[in-house]
Parts: sequence; C-alpha cells; structure tokens
Amino acid sequence: MADLKTSIASNIKDKDLINVRRQELVNAAVELFVQKGFHKTTVREIAREFGMSMGTLYDYIRTKEDILFLVCDHISKSVSDKLQSSLTGKKDPDENLRNAIRDYFTIIDEIEDYTLLLYQETKSLNKKERKYVLHAENDLVAIFEDIITQGIREKVFNINKETVRLLAHNIMVEGQMWAFRRWALRKDFTLKQYIRLQTDLIMKALR
Repeated sequence: MADLKTSIASNIKDKDLINVRRQELVNAAVELFVQKGFHKTTVREIAREFGMSMGTLYDYIRTKEDILFLVCDHISKSVSDKLQSSLTGKKDPDENLRNAIRDYFTIIDEIEDYTLLLYQETKSLNKKERKYVLHAENDLVAIFEDIITQGIREKVFNINKETVRLLAHNIMVEGQMWAFRRWALRKDFTLKQYIRLQTDLIMKALR
C-alpha cells in the first residue's frame, strides 16, 4: 500500500527535513494525546511542546488530524519494526513462534499507552487513513500467520489451514489484552507469567 504520509501537504520542499520535523512533531504530540486524548489536545499545545510557532508547525502539516495519522502510523511501524527485527535468523517454527509471541507481548508492554491511544483514536481518522492503519495491523497478523503456515508445512504444527488466520488474530488480541485489561491482569500475573501461560495455550492449539 502506498505511503500516505507523502500525500500530507507541506510548504517545505526538502523531503529529508520534512521527515525529521514530522518525527519531532510526532514525539511532541503523542505524549499529549496519551495524557489528554486527541480531541482535548489543541494544536497550540502541540506547537508549544514542539518548540515552534503555530506558523512553523503548519509548514509541515495542515490539520490536527494529519498529526494523529502520523502518530498512528509511527506506533504501528514501531511495533512492526521491532517484531521483524526479533525474527532475523533461521529457526524452527516452534521456536520462531514462541519468540515472536514473547517479543510481541513485550513490545505491547513497553508501549501500552500508545497501544491504547492507537485503538481509541483510529476512529477519528478519515476513511482512507483508517484503512491504511488497519492494513498495517493486518501485516502484523501476517507475521504470525506465516510462522504457523511454515510449521504446518514442516509438520511441526497440526492445525487446519482454515484456522491459521484466526489463531494469528487471537495472538494479536491476547497481546493487546495485556494493555487493555492491565487494571485486572496485573493483579494476578507478571508479564513473564502472562507470556508463559498464553504461549502454552497457543501452542496446545497447534498440536
């Protein structure tokens, strides 16, 4: 899917400078969005946190919704990049899947507030931007789907091919649940315990 960030209008011609300033803008905005919510955060507050005037800020974006899209895209790509980097090297499917589950759940723990922000505010994006962000999430599902499919081919996993995608989605939801229901789960489990128990349940479904 084409990178929608390039379609956000800017008065600046230097593409490298645009990317640098927009990343700085994301860093300034994301904490405000987490603390106050997207709708209660003003562009003036973002500009103040950004350390630039309103006029300068509008050289790089046009609307507050542009900033939200950049924030959502940043969060999605951060998760994907970290997970992909953890899967380098050839391993057997069983080990690959266990490592991917562990690393994904750990990433969610590290950015739990951002995870909540992403799912609470994606609805505020326009249809095209929302589709782009959801497509990025499907790319994450595909990582788990590919590992499970490899395991089926190598006869490590015993599961119907029709069920593979559903199980991949389940892994995503179980990781996100650590952020969504942290108020309850952390009374009973550490992250390490949660990862172990959920991994055991997932692996049992593959046997």
